[in-house]
Amino acid sequence: MHALTVDNVSFSYDRAAPILRNVSFTVQKGEFLSLAGPNGAGKSTMLRILDRILLPHQGRILLEGRSLQKFSRSELARRIALVPQDSGLHFPFTVFEVVLMGRAPHTRGAVFENAHDHEIAMAMMRVTDIERLAHQPITKLSGGERQRAFIARALAQEPEILLLDEPNAHLDISHQVEVFRLIKRLNTDSGLTVISVSHDLNLAAAYSDRIGMILCGALAALGSPEEVLTEERIREVFRADVLVDRHPVTQAPRITLKS
Repeated sequence: MHALTVDNVSFSYDRAAPILRNVSFTVQKGEFLSLAGPNGAGKSTMLRILDRILLPHQGRILLEGRSLQKFSRSELARRIALVPQDSGLHFPFTVFEVVLMGRAPHTRGAVFENAHDHEIAMAMMRVTDIERLAHQPITKLSGGERQRAFIARALAQEPEILLLDEPNAHLDISHQVEVFRLIKRLNTDSGLTVISVSHDLNLAAAYSDRIGMILCGALAALGSPEEVLTEERIREVFRADVLVDRHPVTQAPRITLKS
């Protein structure tokens, strides 16, 4: 059974022009799928629909064959976790407090988290290598450390599916690779299903099982990095003249802008 099924989904804001148009695809359990495309293509909107923050105007989303709308909010949060571009956190919570917030779907109305919740939060900080930062204010961390903290918060939900909206945004190159390596390790070691929106085609090519290319709200292509990331398609979708060859070490497609 598919982890997620997107069936003929369309969406628009305030009856404006459609942001998504008749999008259909499936995601296998344990798959790493990247969604790519130009700004405004509808990628982030798709993630918000998958997390039921937004409801499609047409079509449906199925989680293991069951309509997303049939899940309670807390039940859904125990299955799917979203790491947004902007955390919205500007108060100096400690890293531990931020990660512990991820346990909210499991507290079942309790006022305070219990010892098990604390253990899970600490375990997720170890997984993301931020345990040493547990008592540091989230506002004092570097970009890469903050991103790992928000991933740890999402993992504390103990989800089956992790949604990431540009996890490498605003990070320098070393932190970008660090974050993608972490996500891929979680995907490989624990079978976590990952759907990531990324503007970096080289990172998507290196770490994804498949790439979905979205253009003007429609799914323009879906397949392996080798199938999707061709010079012709990148020229069509991004209006950029590129050279596509193979990375000398990983053999993944490598995209270089032509001068």
